[in-house]
Amino acid sequence: MLPGLVLRLLARRGSGRCVRQGCGHASSSRAREGARDARACFTTPIFYVNAAPHIGHLYSALLADALCRHRRLRGPAAPRFSTGTDEHGLKIQQAAASAGLTPAELCDRVSAQFQQLFREAGISSSDFIRTTEARHRVAVQHFWGVLEARGLLYKGLYEGWYCASDECFLPEAKVTRQPGPSGDSCPVSLESGHPVSWTREENYIFRLSQFREPLRRWLQGSPRAITPEPFHHAALQWLEEELPDLSVSRRSSLLHWGIPVPGDDSQTIYVWLDALVNYLTVIGYPDAEFTSWWPATTHIIGKDILKFHAIYWPALLLGAGLSPPHRICVHSHWTVSGQKMSKSLGNVVDPRTCLDRYTVDGFRYFLLRQGVPSWDCDYYDEKVIKLLDSELADALGGLLNRCTANRINPSGTYPAFCATCFPREPGSTGPSVRAQAEDYALVNAVATLPTQVADHYDNFQIYKALEAVSICVRQTNGFVQRHAPWKLDRESPADAPWLGTVLHVALECLRVFGTLLQPVTPNLADKLLSRLGVSDTERSLEKLFFLPRFYGQPCPFEGRKLGPETGHLFPRLDQSRAWPAKAHRT
Repeated sequence: MLPGLVLRLLARRGSGRCVRQGCGHASSSRAREGARDARACFTTPIFYVNAAPHIGHLYSALLADALCRHRRLRGPAAPRFSTGTDEHGLKIQQAAASAGLTPAELCDRVSAQFQQLFREAGISSSDFIRTTEARHRVAVQHFWGVLEARGLLYKGLYEGWYCASDECFLPEAKVTRQPGPSGDSCPVSLESGHPVSWTREENYIFRLSQFREPLRRWLQGSPRAITPEPFHHAALQWLEEELPDLSVSRRSSLLHWGIPVPGDDSQTIYVWLDALVNYLTVIGYPDAEFTSWWPATTHIIGKDILKFHAIYWPALLLGAGLSPPHRICVHSHWTVSGQKMSKSLGNVVDPRTCLDRYTVDGFRYFLLRQGVPSWDCDYYDEKVIKLLDSELADALGGLLNRCTANRINPSGTYPAFCATCFPREPGSTGPSVRAQAEDYALVNAVATLPTQVADHYDNFQIYKALEAVSICVRQTNGFVQRHAPWKLDRESPADAPWLGTVLHVALECLRVFGTLLQPVTPNLADKLLSRLGVSDTERSLEKLFFLPRFYGQPCPFEGRKLGPETGHLFPRLDQSRAWPAKAHRT
């Protein structure tokens, strides 16, 4: 991966070309900009194949998946969504040798594990990129050629601390010492704790130092370019430090498992430059079609790779005459019962076990409901069970069961709404008026919920979107409990219209909840909406008009037959069904 910083750079620097932000492909026509506004592309990091996937990898993919699914619901242009595996580098060579495999065999094996996990978890990516693919090699070598043609690469002697685990160079300030296995003091990375060693080699070097001010202008002029805000601030802080030039190749004799430098087989393109270009490969680079999608791309990444994406990648893009990405959404990590996941501790949770145990939609919901991008979040079995039982099985599933039960809805239809029982104006009086102040508060809350949820998605706060839905589910349960339709006499001329209205309002609320939950729990949402008789063509956000009869408009669902009974919406989990988390060891 791209080296971070170096101790000494011993080279005779050639004259570099002036770097100006917004040149080359970055200056597109107004017509293209207008077309791009309707486009969106979401990406996860490509995941390193030196070990099997864990829940942190799945969390990255779920965040991107939910953002993309929500964008699809908005229409009309279909977004793109890519994920994949990062398959080059020294760590892959070493891991393959330890496993008695060739690098290609190891990559095939572990990449297949990621693909299987993502299929099982319902990750709806439109592309799964592998850096060993021929299309990616073409893109990387073309990108290298652009940097070279623009005078941004030169050969020099790189010397400094190198961390093989993190695949980056480190300055003295980022290295500390700690006792090794034998008790001797060993140099390690201050940030990761991984061992480092002193290295000296001749490499190709990128003129990163020329981009300090262009990067600063980009970030200061785009406060939403990196979110949440603390990570945007961190990137700006890095630009207050020295920004030395960057090694972007390794000797082929040391690193052979990678993409050769064009015209120089003695050097291999460094794995981080190789990996970052995947974001262009998946949209067709270097063919002209890629400009329709770039820079309308949102990267979803973990905080541990922020510097590569917030500093090095935008600088490389500017160097190639391209704009930085539209947005970089950063998330924190998952711990297990308060401890960092670690193979040495044996607590790396197998996400496939969790999908089996809690169901696909259940585990998706847990990670996206509990995961807060700004800080690390904790996983343990009891926490998952408590959340899913409370919010999916009891609150949402119980509400659906109540409103579709044969006892209070024997006709199995979407009952009629009575405007005289629930007039549009709060405080209305009359013998038929039954609505209370709390009922108007519910209608207002659910009516504004889609906009509120959309704002949370735009702010990369999916957990807040789910919290808002959960609050409205509780309000709706309170509405049903308050008016107790099971106590109303459906044969009574006074009770029957109000009974139908209570059920109509509750079913309308459920329709909104089901529509808004599609990006997070697609199977559960499909089950809910199918039970309500909502067709596939009526499930977009464009078609989501809540409670139209309350506003004097016709309701297409009124009088419609409900869908078939499908049993419990979500299976209730309890301690008798829980067992210790299965750790994945490699």
